[in-house]
Amino acid sequence: MKSKFLKFGFCFVIVGFLVSVAGAQRVKKSRNPSNTTNPSDTTKPQQQVNNNTQPSGYNPYANVPMKYDTSGATDNTIKKSLRNDNAFDKSNLTARTPLPYEYLRWDDALYAEKVWRELDLREKMNKTFMYEAEGDNGSQIFVNMLLNSVIKGEVTAFADDRFTTPMAVSDIQQLTAGKLDTVAQYDIKKIDVVVGYLVTRASFDPKSVTKLRLKEEWVFDREKSKMFVRILGIGVLKTEYLPNSTKERGTSVLFWVYYPDLRPMLAKAEVYNPKNMGQSRMTWEELFESRMFSSYIVKSTLDNPANKFIKNYIKDPILQLLEGDNIKDRIFNYEQDLWSY
Repeated sequence: MKSKFLKFGFCFVIVGFLVSVAGAQRVKKSRNPSNTTNPSDTTKPQQQVNNNTQPSGYNPYANVPMKYDTSGATDNTIKKSLRNDNAFDKSNLTARTPLPYEYLRWDDALYAEKVWRELDLREKMNKTFMYEAEGDNGSQIFVNMLLNSVIKGEVTAFADDRFTTPMAVSDIQQLTAGKLDTVAQYDIKKIDVVVGYLVTRASFDPKSVTKLRLKEEWVFDREKSKMFVRILGIGVLKTEYLPNSTKERGTSVLFWVYYPDLRPMLAKAEVYNPKNMGQSRMTWEELFESRMFSSYIVKSTLDNPANKFIKNYIKDPILQLLEGDNIKDRIFNYEQDLWSY
């Protein structure tokens, strides 16, 4: 009886060993499939691509020709009239030069305050800045005039209102360039077959610039007993909107132009006169020096040790305008209070 149990146990051990060997052989075959390549074969096996998912780095435009259309980009070419476009001679206009500023000594500057103000070009008094016409000097929209002067190298654009960082022409063109749009081109016979892609760029719309910023300084010269105001720079503002909304979020400066460098160009460009086109129109330089524009103060150095804009410490828009008027009155009253009657 005892020998029978020993024989049965020995047989059970042998069967278990054979089962484990067969399982090991089965795992080895699964790890080494029959379609593996010979190590001596240098040819690479073909990879199977799943049609439902695109491999990494897939480019849908790789095998489709793409064309770039630049006709919609901003055209800075100025077309001049080949004949006299007026009934009278206006050739002396191009010979105008701005009058030099009266010299101000530092020792005679009894009072000096810097002021930043904004011009809303949508106001009725500032509509001349948006005059949509073409002339021998190019577009008559003021923003286009600034851009043409910068691109032609007549003036230098700066990134800040202290004029410390010059900007290249390519940087200005990149800031004022429109957005890219890719349009698919289909076969005439097979509508569902794409034969190529056309990349277009929208042109820069100067009417999208609705605000300008002026930096100026008010100086009282005690030798001449007179208050002088000198414009130092002009900044072009870009309006930012809330996502998927037409509500304005704020403004950002595209670039600054040093105003004394810009005066020679402004002295040769006329301002649109909506009342009398035959009247001798003033130049842009005369408009700025005569201060024939509407604006409001957004910042000053008067009682502003934190160097903040008014909107940063006054949140109510109406109170911001009132604070700007208060700064203007304080500068005006300083000159008046110096006199005794």
